[in-house]
Amino acid sequence: MIRIGRRKLRLAAYAAGLVILGGVAALGLTRLGGGEAPVPAAAGEREVLYWYDPMVPAQKFDKPGKSPFMDMQLVPRYADEGTGSAAGVRIDPALVQNLGVRFATARSGTLEGDLTASAVIDYNERDLAVVQARAAGFVQRVYGRAPGDVIAAGAPLVDLLIPDWGGAQLEYLAVRRTDDAALIQAARQRLLLLGMPEPLITAVERSGRPRTTVTITSPISGAIKALGVRAGMSVPAGLTLAEINGLSTVWLNAAVPEALAGQLRVGRSVDVSLAAFPGERQAGRLTALLPEVAGDSRTLTARIELRNPGGRLRPGMYGQITFGGSSTPALLVPSEAVIRTGQRTLVMLATEGGRYQPAEVRVGREAGGQSEILAGLRDGERVVASGQFLFDSEASLSGIEARSLEQARAQTGAANSAPGPVSATAATPTYRASGRVQAIGGRSITLAHGPVPALEWPAMTMTFAVPDAVPLAGLSVGSRVDFTFDRVGGNPTIRSLTRREASR
Repeated sequence: MIRIGRRKLRLAAYAAGLVILGGVAALGLTRLGGGEAPVPAAAGEREVLYWYDPMVPAQKFDKPGKSPFMDMQLVPRYADEGTGSAAGVRIDPALVQNLGVRFATARSGTLEGDLTASAVIDYNERDLAVVQARAAGFVQRVYGRAPGDVIAAGAPLVDLLIPDWGGAQLEYLAVRRTDDAALIQAARQRLLLLGMPEPLITAVERSGRPRTTVTITSPISGAIKALGVRAGMSVPAGLTLAEINGLSTVWLNAAVPEALAGQLRVGRSVDVSLAAFPGERQAGRLTALLPEVAGDSRTLTARIELRNPGGRLRPGMYGQITFGGSSTPALLVPSEAVIRTGQRTLVMLATEGGRYQPAEVRVGREAGGQSEILAGLRDGERVVASGQFLFDSEASLSGIEARSLEQARAQTGAANSAPGPVSATAATPTYRASGRVQAIGGRSITLAHGPVPALEWPAMTMTFAVPDAVPLAGLSVGSRVDFTFDRVGGNPTIRSLTRREASR
């Protein structure tokens, strides 16, 4: 009896050991399989897939605790949250509140037409004088000039001794004594061709003696940009002695972002404010748009020419310019809500049930911290305005596909940006735009209008038919109007026309 009992105990211990070994092996296989096996949940609790740090969502942990990356607790990923759902990714509301996430609603509004840019004053390179030696000689005297000095027109720069001019002047004086007018004129012309200035020839005629030393003066008033002579130098013919840049006008070079360059036109009025003269504003006009875009900053240089009475404006001064423009209706979201990936532009939609989905959008102009949405959103949709990169990263890890422009257009029947369709039926969709009257003839009107994203039309000038029910009284060439139209039969036809108040 005792022996049998001991044998049973040995068999029971052996079986228990096998069970333990099997459990350890199963645990090892589970960890080798990726460590993401669901954590068993008690009755009534949500099943946890893994824990993660919201700031480093790609790293997963098999138990809760403090993040090794940030001073914060790990966040659980629950099995019932799912992945790849069309409804978007779900973020714990407590985490959203702790991060201080802000939201914004896409609303139709007015986008100010003003465009501001930083600018720097530079020399007017068109007002540049180059002083060169007309003949080989030696520097007899310099007048204490240095680069940066501001001099007046006619100010002396250097005295040159030119030996070759002495013999030519003696020959000219000898010819003058012959009283042969033709020969005298030819000899005088020879002096001019040798490079002698007219005042020097006149001085030789008056004195009757050769003059081989000539004083080189500045042809214009301005600042010396370069000075290449010193006392005792020998100079060859054609050597640049000095460069003088005039200061009566200066250039104001503004760096305009590439995305906004399409709004600029040569001749547009500009308001200028300079840091050196706070409170003062000057009026200017855009004179040139340089053809090259800066590769590092992706900006285009807009050049404004300013008058500079008294030389108050000095190259290197910093300023701010404002390009005046008219306000236009648009669908707006905060600029900080827009995510630019380099390949496309996204916003994070906040949908029902605490879920979030990326949505592709097409962005137009920006002003005052607001961005114009040309396509991809409709009025009233909520977007994430801060922390959206966290939401976008979480959506990418969960396999959430961004809502495309085509999907957004299919959901609304047309693009929901402003200007865009104001009503849409399967038969006669109607579109809204703004423009300027170019011509009025009979029952037609030619308008230079902005883009119509719903039709993928760029800004252009075109003629619309005008039915008798739409009055044209009070309109003239140049009037700004808001209008709606449809394309029944393929012909764009005005359905309503409202004159806008004159913009500033």
